[in-house]
Amino acid sequence: MKAFAMSWLTGLAGLLLVAQPARAELGVLACEPEWAALVEEVGGDKVRVSSATTAKQDPHRIEARPSLIARARSADLLVCTGAELEVGWLPLLQRESGNARIQAGKPGYFEAARHVALIDKPQFVDRSMGDVHAAGNPHIHLDPRNIARVADALAARLARIDGANAGHYAERNRDFQHRWQAATARWQAEAAPLKGASVATHHKNLSYLANWLGLRAEVALEPKPGVEPSVAYLSEVLARVKDRPVKMILYANYESPRASRWLAERTGAPAVQLPYTVGSSAAARDLFGLYDDLLAQLLGALK
Repeated sequence: MKAFAMSWLTGLAGLLLVAQPARAELGVLACEPEWAALVEEVGGDKVRVSSATTAKQDPHRIEARPSLIARARSADLLVCTGAELEVGWLPLLQRESGNARIQAGKPGYFEAARHVALIDKPQFVDRSMGDVHAAGNPHIHLDPRNIARVADALAARLARIDGANAGHYAERNRDFQHRWQAATARWQAEAAPLKGASVATHHKNLSYLANWLGLRAEVALEPKPGVEPSVAYLSEVLARVKDRPVKMILYANYESPRASRWLAERTGAPAVQLPYTVGSSAAARDLFGLYDDLLAQLLGALK
């Protein structure tokens, strides 16, 4: 009887173990929501992911709060944009975490910008120029071709850190690349009417998007990157736009709409708030939704 009871209990315990979902073993902290979404695409149920920032925050200006430091302390992998986008807060986060795995130069620290060609590289930089990045424009995720390149590199890094699941990451990446390439071809076809359209932008965070779509970014509303425009400066922008009219005035969801609306009222061009990253709008629930919504907003404004 005792043998039967022990056998029954062992079998029940086995069933319970089988019924439980696989526990994610690799802890990943992403600096921005777009990279958290990409890690989820490539890592699947082998990773647990959180983002250091939200879609409503300017990624340049983040505080390394104790709660964020605590998350960094336990991370196996830190995935960031790099190219100095997080220079104001990331070094402090890494230092205060005391986590040797995620320090610069270690396998547990991954910079997406190292795997793509950066644009807008300045010949020289000094602080009087505003938030100019010496390595080039860091807002790389708004060109889907860059997402594909980063996904390949990210899959390789996940496999390096978690060799037991290397095949899983490779297979997940192949599936993602197949779906992403099909979606990119569809987006490019849908975006054909946008090619050559002149636009004004609040900041240079939409430059990769403009390059990919063939938009002509005629003017930025900021006098210097990261510096809010005064009415006097906007009046100068207005004079330039009157000589070279724009179809749209674009700004990211985390930016103040005041300057864009000021210019829109005086030119008749619509001020268009664009989702900047995953979570920026109800439609931008993942990377695919982000691009679907970006094109929907741009095409709607063009009409």
